[in-house]
Amino acid sequence: MNRKPIAVLLVEDNPDDATLIKRYLTDNSNVHYDVTHVDRLSSGLACLQKGGFDVVLLDLGLPDSARGFDGFEKMHAQATDVPIIVLTGYNNDEFAIEAVEKGAQDYLVKGQIIGVLLGRSIRYAIGRQKLLTQLEHSAREIKTLRGFLPICSHCKKIREDNGYWTQIEAYISNHSEAEFSHGLCPECATALYPQYFKKKE
Repeated sequence: MNRKPIAVLLVEDNPDDATLIKRYLTDNSNVHYDVTHVDRLSSGLACLQKGGFDVVLLDLGLPDSARGFDGFEKMHAQATDVPIIVLTGYNNDEFAIEAVEKGAQDYLVKGQIIGVLLGRSIRYAIGRQKLLTQLEHSAREIKTLRGFLPICSHCKKIREDNGYWTQIEAYISNHSEAEFSHGLCPECATALYPQYFKKKE
């Protein structure tokens, strides 16, 4: 069974580094990578805008971006759901931590990259980003249950966005992962089965 190639956007202005990275990915016999290489941040942003990429390998030292995380922040803002792996020659733990805190999925130092490490980093980055996207989607769904909900004052049905009225249980089930167990509150139990519940004097 042939797996779909992993679409990689490589944004790297050093031709030697770019060639080495593409060679590492080509030599990986277990996974096929479809690599698109550009050497400018502006070109990378244009490619990313078209879509279709599973991961971005981004050099932080591009000629058309300011030093530091300027290029990463622009790339991340362009497509927040695409994982970005930062490539740099700057080997510093604090710098790496800051990159991850800003949203990078990984941080690789040039000169220390090997084929196995690069492939693993790409696969893990994609997996983590998918999980993060799912969590954010779930959080947005839960948040919708905290807003204004039109509810019938008599039967307590909720009006959906499409105008239809539905039971509150069905509405919550359709908009979250909540499950229900049914019971009777004391007031309803007393009203429905007064013979079993004596009112306190």
